[in-house]
Amino acid sequence: MNPTMLSRSALSAAGNALRPRRNPLLSSRFAALQKAFISSETRKAIDKAVGTAPVVLFMKGTPETPQCGFSRASIQILGLQGVNPQKFTAFNVLEDEELRQGIKEYSDWPTIPQLYVDNEFVGGTDILMSMHQDGSLAKLLEEKDVLVEAEGSETSAPSP
Repeated sequence: MNPTMLSRSALSAAGNALRPRRNPLLSSRFAALQKAFISSETRKAIDKAVGTAPVVLFMKGTPETPQCGFSRASIQILGLQGVNPQKFTAFNVLEDEELRQGIKEYSDWPTIPQLYVDNEFVGGTDILMSMHQDGSLAKLLEEKDVLVEAEGSETSAPSP
């Protein structure tokens, strides 16, 4: 046998040694540590943003021009539900990379868009869709008094 030739098993072992290993900092054991990476300034800014209106959506794009299908679907769901525009605000995460990454850490939710109602995280588009379909989103929005008043629903004394 030629001493300069390597066996198939030796080549395989060498190839495995050269393969990149999974970053241990990305494991779930370090999730709590990763949360600490959000700066206190970003956390304060997100706290303030979440409190700017009873209904807050962090999305890609704007309500008028959503930049992804999930953001568009979330806006459509909120519109179908009858959310009062005066009780709603949206933040375009594409305008601020720190906000885009920070909101994911803030909520411990990996995707955007993200909906907050009355300062509480509700979920992303998948959760909104499910809640819309089962009626729980309508109930939540009604309980939080964030829907447009129906015409003629004013409480006035009946005329004699």
